[in-house]
Amino acid sequence: MNTQQKIIEAAISVLNENFSATFEDIALSCGVNRRTVHRYFKNRNELLEACNKNMMDAWEFTAVKACDSSEDPLVQLEHLLYAGIDSGTKYAFLMKLNDNTTSSSAGYESKQSTAYSKRRNQLFDAIQELQKQQVIDDKLPLAWIRIIFTSVITATITACRSGDIAQNEVKKLAWYSFSRSIGIQLNKK
Repeated sequence: MNTQQKIIEAAISVLNENFSATFEDIALSCGVNRRTVHRYFKNRNELLEACNKNMMDAWEFTAVKACDSSEDPLVQLEHLLYAGIDSGTKYAFLMKLNDNTTSSSAGYESKQSTAYSKRRNQLFDAIQELQKQQVIDDKLPLAWIRIIFTSVITATITACRSGDIAQNEVKKLAWYSFSRSIGIQLNKK
């Protein structure tokens, strides 16, 4: 891994824990000095844009793969949840960074690939169709379902870090929690 990529990886980890972290904190985390960080990134916004691009590229690839794994939207949704969990800190920070309040303060907007946007829209349409079929609670707004989805992934990442939950159980617990919170009865799957 080259130095620039090491800085990006360190920044993702450090800024996910403390969005106010300095270049000095990031440099310390990846074993370089602050000048080296400045050599690659002129300012914080430039570093945030590099982190966002790195994470979005990785997430788009993973999300498209998860959605292409099945024709069944429930299976796609489950695989997408697992993909978010597997992406770990990168997913959590990507969601934090692309939150409207955070991204507007960072001064940039995220761009999504056509393939990712297409799969995302198809999945959201499928969720709405599942709501019409009463497989998913039709009283829940799509925005609420997305928030629950992201929150379950974040909680799962925290549980993995804590070591309190067995690694082989954590994904099953995440899917159980998410599916039940949006009204899916697991025996209907």
